[in-house]
Amino acid sequence: MSWGTELWDQFDNLDKHTQWGIDFLERYAKFVKERLEVEQNYAKQLRNLVKKYCPKRSKDEEPRFTSCLSFYSILNELNDYAGQREVVAEEMAHKVYGELMRYSQDLKTERKHHLQEGRKAQQYLDHCWKQMDNSKRKFERECKEAEKSQITYDKLDNDINATKSEVEKAKAQFYLRTHMADESKNEYAAQLQNFNAEQWKHFNNAIPHIFKNLQDMDERRTVKLGETYRSFAEAERRVIPIVSKCLEGMVSAAKAVDERRDSSIVVESFKSGFEPPGDFPFEDFSQNLSRTGSDGTISSTPKGERDRDGPPGSRSDPKHQMSKTKNKLWLFGKKPKAPSLEDFSHLPPEQRRKRLQQRIDELSKELQKEMDQRDALNKMKDVYEKNPQMGDPSSLQPKISETICNMEKLRSEIHKNETWLSEVEGKQSSRGDRRHSADNHHHTPQGRESPEGSYTDDTSQEHHTPHHRTSPPQPGHPNPDPHEFDDEFDDDDPLPVIGHCKALYSFDGQNEGTLVMAEDEVLYIIEEDKGDGWTRARKQSGEEGYVPTSYVEITMEKNSKGAVTYI
Repeated sequence: MSWGTELWDQFDNLDKHTQWGIDFLERYAKFVKERLEVEQNYAKQLRNLVKKYCPKRSKDEEPRFTSCLSFYSILNELNDYAGQREVVAEEMAHKVYGELMRYSQDLKTERKHHLQEGRKAQQYLDHCWKQMDNSKRKFERECKEAEKSQITYDKLDNDINATKSEVEKAKAQFYLRTHMADESKNEYAAQLQNFNAEQWKHFNNAIPHIFKNLQDMDERRTVKLGETYRSFAEAERRVIPIVSKCLEGMVSAAKAVDERRDSSIVVESFKSGFEPPGDFPFEDFSQNLSRTGSDGTISSTPKGERDRDGPPGSRSDPKHQMSKTKNKLWLFGKKPKAPSLEDFSHLPPEQRRKRLQQRIDELSKELQKEMDQRDALNKMKDVYEKNPQMGDPSSLQPKISETICNMEKLRSEIHKNETWLSEVEGKQSSRGDRRHSADNHHHTPQGRESPEGSYTDDTSQEHHTPHHRTSPPQPGHPNPDPHEFDDEFDDDDPLPVIGHCKALYSFDGQNEGTLVMAEDEVLYIIEEDKGDGWTRARKQSGEEGYVPTSYVEITMEKNSKGAVTYI
């Protein structure tokens, strides 16, 4: 239905209705604003909650229990969920609230324009009506005046006492008033015809056109509300897939809780490696009492104790047993505080082994970084030597020397910690063998690391004084076991050559498996350094053995697989 034809006389009501429509739109916009503020506050509270319960300790201090890790995973998923609530609020702010407020301003401007046109048309019609009404009243007055003048004229004309001049004057006045009444009549007729025409235009053209514009505006407002209702729901529906993934992640975290794994972590974290304390021996304080008669005899030891203790020669020293037991009583009470030592000897064996292994891993990573830096500097030096305009090769030598020095220090630290680790593992291994079988003796070597990762009891170190250079410290000596190297060097097929090296210093090669070399001697590389400081080389005569990696300058073949350059 059209407002122009059905509501031609309801201008004021349409004015109120359109104003109500804009007010309703702004009310809905206010609702959306408060709704997105709820989402923003909800997301903020969720993030604060996650932050409150997130671990504040470093990763190394965090517990590794599956229940804790799952809880932290749930916190991460909840944080992502909070992010999705923020996305919902942002979508509502831009696509719903912001759009509604912009559209509301446009509606106000358009409504104001249409109402002004309607008021102008109404004002013009009122003006036409006033002109017609004025002409009507004037016509009415002139007619009354003409009637009065006619009555006066007729009265004087019938009066025998009236003079002729008075009659003539009344007659002229009568004719004048009659003429003015005729003119007023014509003017009134013209104004009436004009008003009727303008009124027809007003109610059949102007007002329907204005009301149609108002109707279009109101219908567009209704459509916009429907679109924003849909956008309001779409803002929620768009995040449902990601929210579902967050919830699935929480369920997966719950399924990842493993009570057996947590129990094993407790064992790994607190296992000391000590043996449980032995039985307390029976201390007989009645040995000095006299024994006379069977009734007065006091048994020196309970029968059970005599049977278990065996012959006198096999009994252990009570004082030794007591002191040994007292030293371990802290396992069941409060652990005494011990100073932190470099070799972690203040810790129980199992914890000491873990700490040493952790330190070795950290030092190995630092060593690898230094080795990578050295390789990069060597490549840069080669580029400078081939292209002097790019830089001075000698300017890199101090940095290369510093890197090599750092590498040797790290290797020394690694070797020192590996020695302590070998000592701990050796003690634990021998303790375990004694616990399982008294006849199965296990020898745990202590000493320096060989190229194959074994240890030797030889604690002496080789000291070599090169003719022109000061030699760096050597790595741990190779294992002196001759069978190990016999197996390695007695292969029918010799190892392929993967590079060559030049001796920077002379090396005596006194240990089994090492190779004697002179300064500036060129050797073939058949096995690269495995991280223990030793490189396997072959002389031109065919003799093979290990040489310290820091004593040679190595160049690996480009086509050798896994080649690494060590200096």
